[in-house]
Amino acid sequence: MKVCNPFLLGLLFVAAYGPIAASAQTEPGVQSKYLQVIVEYTKPDKGGLTHDKTETALAEAMRRAKFPIRYTGYTAMTGKPRSIYISRFDSFEDLQKAFGAVASPEIDRLTYVDGQNLEDSKSLIFKSLPDLSYHSISPGPKQRVMEANVFLVKPGHAKDFEELVKRVKAIDDKIGSSSHWGAYRILYGEAAGSYALLTSSTTTADIDTRLGEDPKFQAAVGEEENKKLDELRAASIESSHREMYVANPAQSYVPDDWTQADPFWKLKGAGAAAPKPAAAEKKP
Repeated sequence: MKVCNPFLLGLLFVAAYGPIAASAQTEPGVQSKYLQVIVEYTKPDKGGLTHDKTETALAEAMRRAKFPIRYTGYTAMTGKPRSIYISRFDSFEDLQKAFGAVASPEIDRLTYVDGQNLEDSKSLIFKSLPDLSYHSISPGPKQRVMEANVFLVKPGHAKDFEELVKRVKAIDDKIGSSSHWGAYRILYGEAAGSYALLTSSTTTADIDTRLGEDPKFQAAVGEEENKKLDELRAASIESSHREMYVANPAQSYVPDDWTQADPFWKLKGAGAAAPKPAAAEKKP
């Protein structure tokens, strides 16, 4: 993960949809005010274990430097090959202080080395929307799958989109749905009017359970309500897409109590140094 200070980059970069605190969730709680999401697109031959190795070394360097912001890394299961890193913060002042607190030549070097694996990267910052969230739950070590539903809302139609989400929430309440999500609006890094609904799960079987509730949802929507939902979708949504990610402990810098609670999060090969960049070959 590139160690990017959004203030130095003009606030261009943050986790997918999401990096500053983990997005795995286990129990009801209050959402952090903001998400930072960093997206790294790997080169065709530089993903997998190659990327894991440099990211593990970088996470260990951050731990030694006592970098105060934690993040969870995810590997994309859909779309272009990429990793995303999600973290959370409650004020931009806190974010500025965190990046100003640590100056490490080792982290600078490892960031450069990791960058050799990348084809491209981007950063996003999201603002939490509690009113549009549904049974949002706090970070924890057990959730290892994340779905991101991303919507580009038409200019001037945010209210229509918000009404659409609230109507869906009401129907989910009516049927006792197992659905849950944290709702966010993108502030920086993507088109204005982009929204993301993020859902964390323990296993992919949780996704099967939620998808299995679709017939119950449809049965609870009468003809008049279904017409209203269609009208709101057409009026408010310019485009949308849905992605799936799985947690990658080798690319995560999670709280110590996570690693104590679940061996899944312990870095494999921790302490091994990442390779140094090759020296440029001298021309004769």
